[in-house]
Parts: sequence; C-alpha cells; structure tokens
Amino acid sequence: MLLRASISTGPAWLMASARAAELANNGEIHLQEPSILGNFSPVSLPGDKPEVSVIPEVTAWLNENGLMAFLEEVRAERLSEIDRIAAHVELSLTELLQKIDEEIGNLASEVERKAPGAEGRLAQAESRHSELLSRREKRRLELDRQRALSLQSVERITSVLILPHPEREAPEVRRLHPDSEVEAVAMRVAMEYEKEKSRQVYDVHEKNLGYDITSLDQSSGELRLIEVKGLGGAVGSVLLTPNEKRVAEDRRDCYWLYVVTDCKTGPRLQNPVKDPARLQWHEVKKVDHYWLKIDALIEPMQVREESVPYGDREK
Repeated sequence: MLLRASISTGPAWLMASARAAELANNGEIHLQEPSILGNFSPVSLPGDKPEVSVIPEVTAWLNENGLMAFLEEVRAERLSEIDRIAAHVELSLTELLQKIDEEIGNLASEVERKAPGAEGRLAQAESRHSELLSRREKRRLELDRQRALSLQSVERITSVLILPHPEREAPEVRRLHPDSEVEAVAMRVAMEYEKEKSRQVYDVHEKNLGYDITSLDQSSGELRLIEVKGLGGAVGSVLLTPNEKRVAEDRRDCYWLYVVTDCKTGPRLQNPVKDPARLQWHEVKKVDHYWLKIDALIEPMQVREESVPYGDREK
C-alpha cells in the first residue's frame, strides 16, 4: 500500500511528543510512531509520483488525534502528581504555621508579663509566621499554574513518501514477512517467563521502539529491553531490522534477545542472550535487515556465527 507519513512535534518539554500520521493512497489516516521510519531505506524519488503525494497534509488531524491525546495523557499524570504535592505542601506548611501560632500565643503572654526579650522574640515569630503564609500562597499559585497544560509551538517536521519495495514479490523478500501466529506465541512465552521471575513487564512491540518488551526487576533495579523472536521449528534464522539493531548497539548494557523455538508445536524459550549486538549478524542490503542462524535441536541453543547459506528463515 502506498502511504505518506507526516511527523509533527510539540515543544521541548513534551518528552516523546513527536507523532506521525500514516496517510494511505485511499485517503485513510492512521496514527503511527515516528520510529517506524527507521525500518525504511531512502531511495530516489520516482518519476511518476503516486496520487497520495498530492493529498493535502493532515496536520489538523494529527494534532487532534495524536498530540491532543498525548496532552490528555500527560495531563492525567501531571494532575495526579500535583495533587500529591499539594497535599504535602498543605500538611507540612499548615503544621508549621500552627506551631508558630502557639509560639506567638506564649510569647504574647510573656510580653504581658514583661519578660526580658519577649518583645523581640515575638517580633521574630510573627515575621516567620508571615513568611510561611507567603510561602504557602506562592506554592499554591505555582501548583495551580502547573495544572494548566496546553499545546504550543507545534511544528510539522517533515513529510515522507513511502513506496512498496520493487521486489516485494520475490521469494527472498516474501520470506521476510512475519508470521503473526508465531510472533504471538513467542511474545506470550517471553512475557510469562519474565512474570515468573517477578519482574514488572510491559508489552511495547507496537510502538516501534526497537524492542518488544520492557522488564524491570523492582528488587535489584535491573532493566531489560527485550527483543523477542519466534521460530516455527527448532532451526531457522532470526532477523533484526535496522531500527532494532541500532537500539541493540546503543543499549548494550540492558538489551536482550529472547528466541522462542518450536512455536508451532511446543514452544520453548531458549537461553536469553544479553547484548546480542556482539554477535556476528549478517547484513543484507537489498532489504535492510540483519539475520542470525539459530539451531535449537539440542540444548542449549546454538548460535551459529560461521558463514552459512542464506536460506529459509522466520522472524
């Protein structure tokens, strides 16, 4: 399908606020993560541009369906945090004011009894009371301002024309198409394994982050960014997209590769591989990706790094 992806972003304080709209040749619009573009290869512009290239930009749709939804998500998180802070401010400063009120009352009695130095101490207490009142009011105003969120300085970064691969029907390219059933089984097995280890697990495979699962051990603080690959049988090849390989190289301290074999019979999670970027991935330039031979006919899983024919493979 022909499509054009337009990317917009908000101001710098909106972390991860960039959003992309996928505009298909039939006029349908879908929201996408900008990182999806990391899996495409740049080419020269064709002589005859497809119809989608002249369809007007969808900036307004993107703002409404992408950035506004993100704003509401940030607003919900921000308001919850502000409410906690406000409650703490009220509790702590009000308690301090009550203590100073008691101190002022006691010092006023000492002044009536003409105790030495009582007037000076009373003046100091009243000054601290006034300062605390001012500080509480200032914090209340600051927190009220932080509740007001809006989108400003939204800019369109670029528009990208995405075309089908010219050799998409060739057997070598068709083999790159993922098997959704195998992928689903592999994801389920990997997530169950992480949960059994009492880790906090999140499925992020649809966000095109360069990995499929984030896993956090709340006891040790260990973070794992897990790329999950599934094989229908015990042998085959697993593939990395350019985006996945870049993330694996950038986050070598916490990037893991989980390979689940025999997904069509009795799925088995092989020994997780930490820092898979260190392995000898074979680059293929016709369709950018990287493959690694897997042999799990015996335990433990064998990662074959020698030169092997580039045959049938599954993701």
